[in-house]
Amino acid sequence: MRAGARLVLAPLMALVTLSGCALVGGSAPAPPAPPERDTLRVGVGSAIDTAPLRMAVADGLFQRGGLRVELVEQPSQDEALAMLAAGRLDVAFASNVALFKAAAEGTELQLQGEAYTAGRTTMALMRWPGSTYTEPDEKRSPRIAVDAPDDLGTLATRSALHSSGVDPERIRFVVLPADELVPALRDGDVDAAWMMEPQITQVQKEFGARVLVDCARGATLDFPVSSYATTASFAQANRRTMELFRELLGQAQRYGADSVAVRRALPGLADIDETTAALVSLGDYPVSPNGVRLQRVADLMHSSGLLTERLDVPALLPAAVPR
Repeated sequence: MRAGARLVLAPLMALVTLSGCALVGGSAPAPPAPPERDTLRVGVGSAIDTAPLRMAVADGLFQRGGLRVELVEQPSQDEALAMLAAGRLDVAFASNVALFKAAAEGTELQLQGEAYTAGRTTMALMRWPGSTYTEPDEKRSPRIAVDAPDDLGTLATRSALHSSGVDPERIRFVVLPADELVPALRDGDVDAAWMMEPQITQVQKEFGARVLVDCARGATLDFPVSSYATTASFAQANRRTMELFRELLGQAQRYGADSVAVRRALPGLADIDETTAALVSLGDYPVSPNGVRLQRVADLMHSSGLLTERLDVPALLPAAVPR
């Protein structure tokens, strides 16, 4: 019986030995393909919206992750979208309203990440001190200054005043550059002006301006303000690069969880003094895009007439991102 057992075990031991040799000596799995690019040109605008990205780039987070990010200051979001289409930017920053308008007009975009969502009094209608316009429903047809036509300012203003009993169709919008909003308020050319931080804090601190109505409430509570986007063709041609960018951008957005660090960084990111930076209201910085959350913007745009047809926002997200 011992001899028989040895005869049975011998082939088995040989098979195990050969298998082990195959496992040890076999070729290792091929490493994943590298990103198509090692550098991305990323446009940035509002210092508050883009603070985490700027902080992360300065801290070397993207470089350590294997991707060099060149930040390009955008003259405006309209020019940023034009630069994106012309290939002068790889990733552009813009308000979600601007991005969704462009997508509805036929621009093939892919959203790579959200930048910022509104928090309490991060956007508001401001009135001049001493103004008799103290309640939002006191004027049937108020003159409201905004910094761009049919963008976030008009959308948020319509929503906020409608919630206060004002017919949105009776609002008279006056489009002015951001640096002309204060003179227009002071001279009585408009009844109120839509502003975002840090301008809200600046006009309160320097001129004693008052908040007429918080525009980050009701339908615009926790409202998705801005995002980063590429052209769909660029995303398709650089799939691995954009996967890496989204992963690192999610890590970068976590810098925004530390509001003290953000406020400390703001004076170095824009023309904001330390006192203003310490007082600004801040929103939130999502770490990943959310189709359901972003759809709120497009649906409000549709109901307010900024979009003639409902836009399917999840279709603008990469296939790998939950929708």
